[in-house]
Amino acid sequence: MVKTVRPVTYDDVIYIGHYFREGLPVVMDLTALANPDAQAFVDFAAGLVVGCGGTMERVAPKVFLLAPGSI
Repeated sequence: MVKTVRPVTYDDVIYIGHYFREGLPVVMDLTALANPDAQAFVDFAAGLVVGCGGTMERVAPKVFLLAPGSI
């Protein structure tokens, strides 16, 4: 199963971290956010995947796939 998260505020970052740490791939769709807010999510996700041994790949403008190392 792949989880898709479309955040509208930075408070939604908790869902991305939760699903990723549970071992689920996460599609992070940032198209609803302004560029500075989207950049904050990208920075968070980069730290998350490095810290947990996963990968992050851009699949479209402002859309990223976060894959845990177990995938």
